[in-house]
Amino acid sequence: MSIRSLDFLDIPLIARYRNDALTLDSTRALTRGHPLGVAGLLTFINPARNVYGAIANSNETVLVGGVIHTRGETYAKLLYLAPSEHLDHNSLPDLVDHLVAQVGEWGAFHVIAELDESSQTFTALRQAGFSVYAWQRMWEISKLKVSNKSKNWTRARSVNRPALESLYNQIVPQIMQPIEPLPKNARGLICNDDEKCYVSLTTGAQGIVLTPLIHPDATNVEEKLTSLLNCIPDRRERPVYLSVRSYQAWLEPALADLGANSAPRQAVMVKHLARFIKDGQTLATVPSGVSVQPSRVSRIKLKDNE
Repeated sequence: MSIRSLDFLDIPLIARYRNDALTLDSTRALTRGHPLGVAGLLTFINPARNVYGAIANSNETVLVGGVIHTRGETYAKLLYLAPSEHLDHNSLPDLVDHLVAQVGEWGAFHVIAELDESSQTFTALRQAGFSVYAWQRMWEISKLKVSNKSKNWTRARSVNRPALESLYNQIVPQIMQPIEPLPKNARGLICNDDEKCYVSLTTGAQGIVLTPLIHPDATNVEEKLTSLLNCIPDRRERPVYLSVRSYQAWLEPALADLGANSAPRQAVMVKHLARFIKDGQTLATVPSGVSVQPSRVSRIKLKDNE
């Protein structure tokens, strides 16, 4: 089996698989469409992101995959694997390992993948060193009935940062915090009624995904969820989704009662990486041009009767 980087000569191959790929970044798929579509290919020329694709050839079987990393983030994401009919091939773990190695070059500490529990790729990712650290479900809330026009959500500002950090620490289990930390520049909406409700926004031409941090002690949660639709800036007619992780699963009954539509439950998997320092240099004990005077130790004479 041979594995190499994708190049421009592989565009016809990528086009062939654009409707036959497994997407492993649900938020990106819902906001920007298929990773092998036109919008997905434009990602490769975005200087704010690292994107890498590779192709594996094993006899007559061809596998392709991609990984993406936003500069400054501590984690990267598996973006896609294709074609779906060959994702049970025994070469798939090797391709995933190759993609993960590239992530290490970017300096990320973790690689994340999201896929349905029943996916045949689940086993291959386990073989490649991934493990489940959370579950999630995407809920479409676009068609929820909004009973009033209240706008009790506003853009989070720097003054809200301490409250957001407190909310994050209370809701997200400590073992998960290093994997997906609270962004330094938290962009989202915070509820004016209290500081127990916050949602981050990820927007794209295809849709909007909200990721909530809502404290269990928050009141009137159903009303606050429906009023969100009035407060999303520049929503237009784009569909809106709420990404609910397992540590916020208590929100799901409320969403079901409101009539929101849910997608199948997904496993959120992670592989931890060891970051290494290349071209290391040894540091001289004494820098040149600096003199060090030896210390003197005086011997104390003790009296015989002591």
